[in-house]
Amino acid sequence: MKLAGMTASIAGKAAKNSLKHLSSDEEKRLQARSALMQDVGVQIAETLGEMKGAVMKVGQIASQYKDVFPPEVATALEKLQKDAPPMQYVQIRMQVERELKAPIDELFAEFEETPFAAASIGQVHRATLPSGQKVVVKVQYPDVDENCDSDLKQVRMALKIAGVLNMSRDLQDQLFNEIRQSLYDELDYTKEAHNLRVFGAFHAEDEGIIIPKVIGSHSSKRILTLTEELGETLTEAASWDNDIKQKIAVRLFHFTAGQLFGLYRMHCDPHPGNFAFRADGSVVAYDFGGIRSYSDNEVQLFRRFARHAIKGDVTALEQDLIALGIRRTDDTDIPGEFYQEWLAIGLKPLSIVPYQVGAFDFSSSQVHHEVITQMRTSLKYFGQFQPSATTMMLDRTVSGQYWNLVNLGVEIDLSPLVDEYIEL
Repeated sequence: MKLAGMTASIAGKAAKNSLKHLSSDEEKRLQARSALMQDVGVQIAETLGEMKGAVMKVGQIASQYKDVFPPEVATALEKLQKDAPPMQYVQIRMQVERELKAPIDELFAEFEETPFAAASIGQVHRATLPSGQKVVVKVQYPDVDENCDSDLKQVRMALKIAGVLNMSRDLQDQLFNEIRQSLYDELDYTKEAHNLRVFGAFHAEDEGIIIPKVIGSHSSKRILTLTEELGETLTEAASWDNDIKQKIAVRLFHFTAGQLFGLYRMHCDPHPGNFAFRADGSVVAYDFGGIRSYSDNEVQLFRRFARHAIKGDVTALEQDLIALGIRRTDDTDIPGEFYQEWLAIGLKPLSIVPYQVGAFDFSSSQVHHEVITQMRTSLKYFGQFQPSATTMMLDRTVSGQYWNLVNLGVEIDLSPLVDEYIEL
């Protein structure tokens, strides 16, 4: 009922806005649309924020796809990424006992009633096994997976009515199928346990990348028990010396690029809360529910795109964008300068010459501001581009890791790491 009410309200606002500015000039219509999008974004965020479970998770996932939604909507939805209020312990205990089919006092020697982390679909408690081993227990909220499809359908309808989804029906289907699959993957802790084992094996020889191990005897579809792997927050790590921060940055880079180009599967939720950091530069990675697999053809296309971008070959780059489904296939010509201006912004954090010579200082990065400025001057070409289901999770991951390095405040030359993965 809350979702239906939200959708009806947004429909009314969209219709009123359209009629009110029917005879306005282009600039006033754009201003009115921006104001509408801000209003819609706040309303969606507030409604979803009141609702624990899958529907809130839908909003969180949506907020991470900034290339799909207008910036006003994405900005409003970002607050859904913050921790949710915890559920009462009595409900958590019942869920643990129902899933693991034993009293909680028999399953654990100790189980902290207060969670140390709470989110949209579950919360995490510290505990101790009867053997004395320290663990963390991820508990999914009861019945959270029952209404996923209807929740997603309502959110999609609200966005469509508001005019947010300015794309073909086929592309909408592709994008929301991607979001739906991501949501279902995160709701199935047996899949996450499998992912943890796969990624743990892949990174077993990578010094300084730590992935918790699954305690299978205390895990199920809705309960996931892992070895306790502690570390400091990103905020704490930002106060450390730059040489330690450089080690962290290198490991975050290898964590993402190594998986994409070596495993063809990637951890796609680089939220800072999904990492912890140690004073020796080690990185602990959590939350392996949001994983995306890629085909060999897709990975080779990503590599070819990166290679052409670094070389500044805009003709080949445009063909890559068409192959990725980002550049629309029509007869509109886009000047090479358009691509060169974007490359000059996007390649600076990687210390790619001539755009950036030597170490890049992420603590004073203006790249995100330059992107916004460039968007304003490139509006006339934006109709020639569209979101791509193939790159949606990759975009989310790359932008998330960029923000991790910005918040870490590291100064580093990443070009040698680029050379390891992109054969020029």
